Amino acid sequence: MPGNGPFVPGELVLLLDPDGRRFLVRLGEQDSLHHHRGAVRHADVIGQTEGTLVRSSQGRLFAALRPRLIDYTLDMPRRSGIVYPKDAAHLIAWADIAPGQRVLESGVGSGGLTLALLRAVGERGQVIGYEARADFIDLALSNVHAFGNEQSGNLLVRERDIYAGLVDTDLDRIVLDLPEPWRVLPHVPAKLRPGGWVAAYTPSIVQASQFVEALRASRRYVQVETHEVLLRGWHIQDQAVRPEQQMVGHTGFVSVGRLICEPAEPGSRVRQP
Repeated sequence: MPGNGPFVPGELVLLLDPDGRRFLVRLGEQDSLHHHRGAVRHADVIGQTEGTLVRSSQGRLFAALRPRLIDYTLDMPRRSGIVYPKDAAHLIAWADIAPGQRVLESGVGSGGLTLALLRAVGERGQVIGYEARADFIDLALSNVHAFGNEQSGNLLVRERDIYAGLVDTDLDRIVLDLPEPWRVLPHVPAKLRPGGWVAAYTPSIVQASQFVEALRASRRYVQVETHEVLLRGWHIQDQAVRPEQQMVGHTGFVSVGRLICEPAEPGSRVRQP
């Protein structure tokens, strides 16, 4: 994770212009951010503490901060759609992903969710990624390292098609970002501990429905839920208080279920609150 000391060369820094627009830069002693309100020299940022105001060549003040994970995730290189941060946060909460856990993720894609999972499991946990495409693996690992993630040693990525089965055992959680997550379910009970959660992120409600029905048909899962998260910002300035004109609407569905030791009685269903 990014440190708390002075900014150093090679570190990622978020520069906020006087209007609050953000610019993610990697500090180089000879580099500058070129902006219509003047150039901001990286050398003026290096050695300063987080929160410092740095003057551009036109005398305008820019705030220098360490980026949030969300700032980096939205701007990092990608070759595929990412799990949007609002959905990643919801998935981590509803699948109860916590420090010290052993979590399997498939597919890894560009690594956006991987970064969130690494932060959630902490120093004592582990994230195991299955990804069928080698080029995605290279990109994901590059993105994880580029964020300065000291927990990258807790990440193991396998070039593997998860539909063919799981080679890892004693898993606390399984997270699936795949076109057909229901195809993985026959492999889950032997690898996921009882009481563990399996979660699927799907862009289509048809995919979510098929996954949920497969969970129920197996009679091995309880607390089965599907959610969609909508994010709406608010404009607050003096007496002008109103919803933002644009909101982050549908991006995907999060479905979860919890494994039990043996199949439930036929026809039984745990009612959700």
